[in-house]
Amino acid sequence: MIGAPRTIICVVNWFWRRRPPARILKLRSRGDVGDAQRVDFAELAPDVATFLGQAAYLQLGYFETLSRLIRATPELAEKEALSLAAGRTLRKHRQIVELIAERVGDPTEVMLPFREQLDAFRRATIGARPRETMLSVHITAGMLDDFYLALASSYGTIGRRVSEILGEAADREQIEGILRATIDADDEMRSLLSMWARRLVGDTLLVARSALTPARLGLDDEKKVEPVFTALMAAHARRMDALGLSA
Repeated sequence: MIGAPRTIICVVNWFWRRRPPARILKLRSRGDVGDAQRVDFAELAPDVATFLGQAAYLQLGYFETLSRLIRATPELAEKEALSLAAGRTLRKHRQIVELIAERVGDPTEVMLPFREQLDAFRRATIGARPRETMLSVHITAGMLDDFYLALASSYGTIGRRVSEILGEAADREQIEGILRATIDADDEMRSLLSMWARRLVGDTLLVARSALTPARLGLDDEKKVEPVFTALMAAHARRMDALGLSA
């Protein structure tokens, strides 16, 4: 699933040197399952089993990361905030698993090919401190949920159902509040989290890029993909601004 290194490096480097265009393509808003924001890159989308398997396993991974954070966090209020987000993530995972069982086949077999790659991604985005890992979930889950929402337009009825699932509230607002309070109160943590967020972007873009086919994109394909990744970065910048950090 992972594309050729040279192609991936070019995709990632593109974001760091390109200024945002005046017109920003908007991703589908949360809960909107219409066709107004459809992006025409269906021929680059993976088969439906790959799409569903990756989406389901990503949600399971976020649930596991949040569960680890709950155990490592002594403050009850923070445990509650993390539990709320973990519960919502597990709900999304189960809903996608049900869709896999209904439309594709055995969910375990469908998810298994992506276990190694996505576990490696999750390990790479677990921070040395709980606040870093909270930021990892907030940033990477936000970006990848947006990406899979955009990709879902390629799969007809199944895609619309996935859009409904991923478009549900993520219940990460309290985590955002915890992070914002930390950033406002501690300049050292502000600097550390800002640097950590920049590192997360590259790893997350690689995961998104690896979901597309073929491994090497031609110029016409790059033009189709470019607005989607531009929109991902615009949404990421808004998340960072909301936290009081610069993208």
